[in-house]
Amino acid sequence: MTKALYAIGEAPPLGVVPEKMHAWLIRPERFGEPMQAFQKEVVHVPTLADDEVLVYVMAAGVNYNNVWASLGSPVDVIAARNKAGEREVFHIGGSDASGLVYKVGKSVTNFKVGDEVVIHCGTYASTCQAVQAGIDPMYSPTFRIWGYETNWGSFAQFTRVQAHQLCPKPRHMSWESAAAYMLVGATAYRMLMGWNEHAIQKDDVVLIWGGAGGLGSMAIQICRSIGAIPVAVVSGDDKVSYCKNLGAVGCIDRRKFDHWGMLPHWKDAAGYKTWLKGARAFGAAIWDVLGEKRSPRVVFEHPGESTIPTSIFVCDTGGMVVICAGTSGYNATVDLRYLWMRQKRLQGSHFANDVQSYALNDLAVRGYIDPCLSRVFSYEELPMAHQLMFENKHPHGNMAVLVGAPALGMGGTAEPPAVAGPHMSLPADDKHDTPHPYPLSVPLPGITAEATDVAPGVVEDATQVVNVMRLGLVSCAPTDTVAAAVAMMVEQDIHALIVIENDVATGVISQTDVVLARQGRSATEVRNLTVRDIMSSGCVTCDVNTTVTEAISTMTRLRIHRLVVTRDNVPVGVISMTDIINRLVGA
Repeated sequence: MTKALYAIGEAPPLGVVPEKMHAWLIRPERFGEPMQAFQKEVVHVPTLADDEVLVYVMAAGVNYNNVWASLGSPVDVIAARNKAGEREVFHIGGSDASGLVYKVGKSVTNFKVGDEVVIHCGTYASTCQAVQAGIDPMYSPTFRIWGYETNWGSFAQFTRVQAHQLCPKPRHMSWESAAAYMLVGATAYRMLMGWNEHAIQKDDVVLIWGGAGGLGSMAIQICRSIGAIPVAVVSGDDKVSYCKNLGAVGCIDRRKFDHWGMLPHWKDAAGYKTWLKGARAFGAAIWDVLGEKRSPRVVFEHPGESTIPTSIFVCDTGGMVVICAGTSGYNATVDLRYLWMRQKRLQGSHFANDVQSYALNDLAVRGYIDPCLSRVFSYEELPMAHQLMFENKHPHGNMAVLVGAPALGMGGTAEPPAVAGPHMSLPADDKHDTPHPYPLSVPLPGITAEATDVAPGVVEDATQVVNVMRLGLVSCAPTDTVAAAVAMMVEQDIHALIVIENDVATGVISQTDVVLARQGRSATEVRNLTVRDIMSSGCVTCDVNTTVTEAISTMTRLRIHRLVVTRDNVPVGVISMTDIINRLVGA
């Protein structure tokens, strides 16, 4: 007898669709960190349009987009859909999945009930004029990411998808492995193969940022399948063998360089000289890996703000830097001379279209793609998986959550293809270490001898910060209320406070932070927030013995006007552009 609701792990008879289902929901009233935002609920199974398919979810992949959904920031996806006319005031996330087809719409002919599938996350309206005209659906105004911009994602027993999103599940993979590779894999495929003139070819050198991460691990394997030469950028020696096992010819440890961050202002001769030295050193490290002076034809980017200047610098003449994210920040700076004089290309890229998704899946079916599954969670642990990602404590590679699959290791019905190599895991204590939003380091010859190969002359001012700084800090604790912090700023006639926790400067709260927090909130709500809720995390520091010249370059490069000064790593004061100006004019 058909039941109205089945327990998690208890599959209904094939093709039988119950009235209701279990799901993890996000609602606006509990926006916040994933552990509070995700809650288990029972909802009705969604109905289908003619071109849609209902899939019983065996396992779901975990991606950062549903951390954003839980926070309600940078986009309130529920409000956006309600504004567009959808009625549901909840969000069921999940943009990766493996499962079984349980029901198909009237016009669906390419899949049938019982088919084992994986799902790509690109959706669009088939009625869109651009799509009907043959334009790449990625450029359609109707394009949306399933399970983030659309509802009814994979964090439920059943998910509703458009039929074109389905791909055959690799028969040699378990449910959880098959749920983990599509979003990052297809994104990487479009980046490397989707831009005609710069589609990678055999023997092309490709520089891959974050080689041990979800995107990077896919990019290395795609390069290997084509015969390109991937060089991975990593954050530790423990990741070298992992990346080489995937196909990288070698690795560069970005932590050995210190020039990351926005470009120094072109008028900042001292700062630019320092940056250029680091950039060239990074470029030389690429040559060392290759054993010859070859520059990357393609640079696979996603850190963004902290690395774009270097990526453009090291990219070969006529090459391409392709970027799909900004994990270290979005305000990237570019020395335009390297674009126009070396005729380089800076290309944005976002997920993939059907053809590219199918091509990536074909590589997986043929054994060229290892999902690089690092951890699998139970259905009950789904919020924890996202919380770890929110806190940047998640493992490298890709993660999955069991939904309908009752146990690990199920779903594989064939031997792995001969091309598939052994899966290698990173050490259990491996630290997830993404690029800092404001770091320093990069390489290669300059544009012309006149432009950058000859270092600018710099007159070094040996004056140290300790001679200019203001001793003492006006500070608050992260647990203080915003009202208390604002009162302190008004009393001291300053516009920012240093946030101190356990004798360490952990961030800054400014009047700007308070004003931004007011958007969408009442004044009372803002006053009752804690400093931790709205502060800008991270604090750029310098030592008391740093030269004023270095301090100026740092502030200029990072577009800030103050540094916290430390002695033996303990905050003791502040130096600001105002202090330096006062010294210059004798105030």
